[in-house]
Amino acid sequence: MTIQKLLVANRGEIAIRIFRAAVELDIKTVAIYTYEDRYSLHRYKADESYQIGKENNPLKPYLDIEEIIYVSKNNKVDAIHPGYGFLSENAQFAQRCREEGIIFIGPDPEIMQQLGDKVMAKKVAIAAKVPIIEDSKEELSSYSVAKSEALRIGFPIMLKAAAGGGGRGMRVVRELDQLEKLFNEARNEAKVAFGDDTIFIEKYIDQPRHIEVQIMGDKHGNLVHLHERDCSVQRRFQKVIEMAPAPAISNKTKTQIHQYALNICQQVNYNNVGTVEFLVDKDEQIYFIEVNPRIQVEHTVTEAVTGIDIVKCQIRIAEGLPLNSQEINIPNQDSIKVDRFAIQVRITTEDPANGFKPDHGTIIAYRNAGGAGIRLDEGSAYPNVKISPFFDSLLVKITAHGRNLAEASERMQRVLKEFRIRGVKTNISFLENVLKHPTFLEGKTNVNFIDTHPELFQFRKKLDRGTKALMYIADITVNGNPDVKFVDPKKTFKTPLVPDYNKYSNFPSGTKNLLTDLGRTKFIDWLKNEKPIHYTDCTWRDAHQSLLATRVRTLDILKVAESYAKNNPEVFSLEMWGGATFDVTLRFLHENPWHRLKLLREAVPNILFQMLIRGSNAVGYKAYPDNLVQKFIEESSKEGIDIFRIFDSLNWIEGMRVSIEAVNQRTPGLAEACICYTGDFLDPEKNHKFNLNYYLDLAKQLEDAGAHILGIKDMAGLLKPIQAEILVKE
Repeated sequence: MTIQKLLVANRGEIAIRIFRAAVELDIKTVAIYTYEDRYSLHRYKADESYQIGKENNPLKPYLDIEEIIYVSKNNKVDAIHPGYGFLSENAQFAQRCREEGIIFIGPDPEIMQQLGDKVMAKKVAIAAKVPIIEDSKEELSSYSVAKSEALRIGFPIMLKAAAGGGGRGMRVVRELDQLEKLFNEARNEAKVAFGDDTIFIEKYIDQPRHIEVQIMGDKHGNLVHLHERDCSVQRRFQKVIEMAPAPAISNKTKTQIHQYALNICQQVNYNNVGTVEFLVDKDEQIYFIEVNPRIQVEHTVTEAVTGIDIVKCQIRIAEGLPLNSQEINIPNQDSIKVDRFAIQVRITTEDPANGFKPDHGTIIAYRNAGGAGIRLDEGSAYPNVKISPFFDSLLVKITAHGRNLAEASERMQRVLKEFRIRGVKTNISFLENVLKHPTFLEGKTNVNFIDTHPELFQFRKKLDRGTKALMYIADITVNGNPDVKFVDPKKTFKTPLVPDYNKYSNFPSGTKNLLTDLGRTKFIDWLKNEKPIHYTDCTWRDAHQSLLATRVRTLDILKVAESYAKNNPEVFSLEMWGGATFDVTLRFLHENPWHRLKLLREAVPNILFQMLIRGSNAVGYKAYPDNLVQKFIEESSKEGIDIFRIFDSLNWIEGMRVSIEAVNQRTPGLAEACICYTGDFLDPEKNHKFNLNYYLDLAKQLEDAGAHILGIKDMAGLLKPIQAEILVKE
């Protein structure tokens, strides 16, 4: 029978994946959704979509067999694809579809009854002579029965839900005193996830690898495998990263696993797509776990390495076509080749630093990635989508393929670096750590890999600069800038003109080069013998402090820095740091003043840098301990300061002495000690204290303290030219 109209009894990325396969086969598509899911993309990807359940029930309607059948019958649906999870392994659902004349895209209900239930599946494995893990023989109807069976098998044991997978209803119990609590937890979780609280016990195999085989059979007795996948990278029994083919396992073991999978499925005449799962221990002993009679989340890696569209094959098989038909085109086992390596990761809205706690909220920025060898399977992932707390945290699956594990991993790491998801927490940093871990790259991971490598949870903090900038712009646009009380739209900024310079030429030699070449002592001798006047340019500190309230950003200074350095190498020094600029850069510009110093030093490597330091107050407004001032001067020198212009507003020598000594003892730089000019020494009637001898005595004391250069700081604008001439000459 040819399918004309297909309903997907699922949501999210798997629903979209199935719709796309159906569209390629020219089949009309129908989506179902709950009220909570009304904005999910899967409903808009289908030709038709219908709400199921009441508005206050976000999840359970996806498990309501009769309502799904009702929607299908009312809208002339030919077939239902269950996807994975929800009702995908429910034999009753498959049976109801059959009773209503609807094609169920999956194995027959009789097969699902034998394999979908893990307890019954083990009986099939035993009949097929496939090795299994020792398990419980009695129905675990109560804790007392579970205790008896656990003691018979021996600890450690594993509790498993009989009706499902995906890590739901699974617990490792290592000691008897843990059993009762974990038994009740597993039953409750299984009941919520699958509607069935049946639990069974099996012996726990320590540090195995989790290997699964993709199976495909038709209704004509044909059965093949699509090789294996390695799903060992998992957390709490939920797969995190999957690979195909399985690395670091011998071909002999792979061949045996493939045959075991075929044997189990032949035992029940399997007739659609499914997965047979195994554990492989350190000695490559194989143990059957379960059969998943449905499509798997990780089917994409098999599609990548074999080139076979598994979902389209599912639909064709359900229509009754044999594997060797022209439409499916799998004539025999030998026709299925693996010629590349693939990895799948799942980006989830979980916080790895907080026990993978699911996060929910609004995605404010979403930028995915692509490129060679990359496939994305997305659900509802776009800016402004609300991540609901009611559904699985999966946001997007990424499949990367290459010629080998290394190349596939490189591509996957590149894609993850390109992704930008803001507004909710994700596991991207964790996935990056796994992909570049040596054990992963060697293909030697096992199911305990994540639990035994705490370094996977060491993350570099993301700056998230783009989001911060956008939030700032939005806030300013709506609420205005608190620092700008009035905006005159008639006034506009002029575009500054940066003097031309040759950006490709070397920096001309300047005073910084000279100090480095001569050293401090010879540089001072050179300066003393110089006849020309040497100039210090204070524009980058004092000028914009006085004229523009120190609000000039580092970015703005950097735009002229190289031009200045190449056009003005004769300038003695640039005073560009310290004083009020340090405080204002930090508090008002919200910049790192040390970062400013480093960037400007790189941009101007040829001219001496000078800072203003307030003696014992350093760059603050109170006296600091001597060791702090000394360390500050030492670090300033390391980051690029050459001249320290030191002053005390009251001309207190002792307040300046610590700084002068620190420059001499801890740096290769120069101490420029300044005298603050206070009064007119030429008018003895007004200034009995601040006479010429007062200033000359200060100068002598500063020289004796170790100052290399003497300066006059006219803080109040009182110094007249004639007074300056006398002070300099004397």
